[in-house]
Amino acid sequence: MPTVDDILEHIGEFHLFQKQTFFLLALLSCAFTPIYVGIVFLGFTPDHHCRSPGVAELSQRCGWSPAEELNYTVPGLGSADEVSFLSQCMRYEVDWNQSTLDCVDPLSSLAVNRSHLPLSPCEHGWVYDTPGSSIVTEFNLVCVHSWMLDLFQSVVNVGFFIGAVGIGYLADRFGRKFCLLVTILINAISGVLMAISPNYAWMLVFRFLQGLVSKAGWLIGYILITEFVGLGYRRTVGICYQIAFTVGLLILAGVAYALPNWRWLQFAVTLPNFCFLLYFWCIPESPRWLISQNKNAKAMKIIKHIAKKNGKSVPGSLQSLTADEDAGMKLNPSFLDLVRTPQIRKHTLILMYNWFTSSVLYQGLIMHMGLAGDNIYLDFFYSALVEFPAAFIIILTIDRIGRRYPWAVSNMVAGAACLASVFIPDDLQWLKITVACLGRMGITMAYEMVCLVNAELYPTYIRNLAVLVCSSMCDIGGIITPFLVYRLTDIWLEFPLVVFAVFGLVAGGLVLLLPETKGKALPETIEDAENMQSLGRLVQTVCH
Repeated sequence: MPTVDDILEHIGEFHLFQKQTFFLLALLSCAFTPIYVGIVFLGFTPDHHCRSPGVAELSQRCGWSPAEELNYTVPGLGSADEVSFLSQCMRYEVDWNQSTLDCVDPLSSLAVNRSHLPLSPCEHGWVYDTPGSSIVTEFNLVCVHSWMLDLFQSVVNVGFFIGAVGIGYLADRFGRKFCLLVTILINAISGVLMAISPNYAWMLVFRFLQGLVSKAGWLIGYILITEFVGLGYRRTVGICYQIAFTVGLLILAGVAYALPNWRWLQFAVTLPNFCFLLYFWCIPESPRWLISQNKNAKAMKIIKHIAKKNGKSVPGSLQSLTADEDAGMKLNPSFLDLVRTPQIRKHTLILMYNWFTSSVLYQGLIMHMGLAGDNIYLDFFYSALVEFPAAFIIILTIDRIGRRYPWAVSNMVAGAACLASVFIPDDLQWLKITVACLGRMGITMAYEMVCLVNAELYPTYIRNLAVLVCSSMCDIGGIITPFLVYRLTDIWLEFPLVVFAVFGLVAGGLVLLLPETKGKALPETIEDAENMQSLGRLVQTVCH
């Protein structure tokens, strides 16, 4: 009996219907960007210092410039790191309302040396040097409360982790389309509620809800488009779906520049999700899923709709459908299958580490750029542009050179770029930006390669489980990355880059231990997967 792939060969593997559906789902991929990396703008931390009662009035009376006000009233003695902490998190215990203070160096009348004046933590809030607002400036997530910014980003990754597992199961149980629409609705509502949150706690709750459904919705969109196209187009369509995410990065930079207030920015990136509810009428259920649920009549109805849209017809000999696999031959997957045999165990551990590393470096480099960059909007925009050549390099190389070497090199390039950035002086800003973009391109390639290769190393019956388990390390990496970046930069601004360099270089070396999958059929059994390494060596021996 014919499969869906057999029918698609006759009615169009990537014709008008698939192109329209891809465009609609690509918009969904684009809209996921602000949730994944929006922390750069939502959580922007500007220069700041303690608010001291009476300083503003004294500054106005004396006619000080902003620079003079900071120089006269803000602590700033000691090493560079100490100066940063004192100026941002401590204040002089001085009554600035007393009339005896002079307009020229007012503290000289209180102490010969400023270092002898007592200091205290900020008790009256902070003054921020920014025309806009972020969650940092509104909820004062600085100094002793700076960890709350880390938590803001970590909690969305906790949502990613739980949602990808839970909703992934529901999508297999209740259908792709139903779960897609539910995730879109919850994402839209929780995003709006986050924008009007009265305090940090409620904002955190709605941020978690967005994480719970947004990545799951993105994954369902990925599954849907790959299930609608023919076998020969799945890889390219999958990569292009991720390119749509990159387009979202460019749009996010422009919207964030136009809307420097975080609440309006949150509204702007959330409201389009309500438009995606129109997909109820635009995108049908996956025929492959319907067949897996023995709903062949509904599947055939949708296939005929696809054929009509593509200007084709379904041949009479292909009117009966069957699943892509014999249901009677299906085995029950187990987590133990991922570590029971030596080669698969090695594959699992290496892939888990690479998912973890890709997430840490990708999110970490974006967050670090937000802390170290001069112009956050331009830096974000330029670094996003390099993701386009990364995708095209993958498309050009994976079927010519293979998977393993481009993947290993991309990890090593990312790691080496991070290490090189540490030693580039600040006055060579153009070189620093160039190397940073090179690192971003490398980790983008590595991220997309791990998505591709993960599915190619496992037998059919545990393939979905393997991708789910290994990719979960991506979310674990996302949970710890904010703490890694923001806490290590408190010690030394370039410290996170050193850690990223180690992660990337090790990941590149480990990739070389995996078998090459270019030109190989997907393994069907445990034995096939175990023999991939030896088969690869045999092919290399024959070729040489």
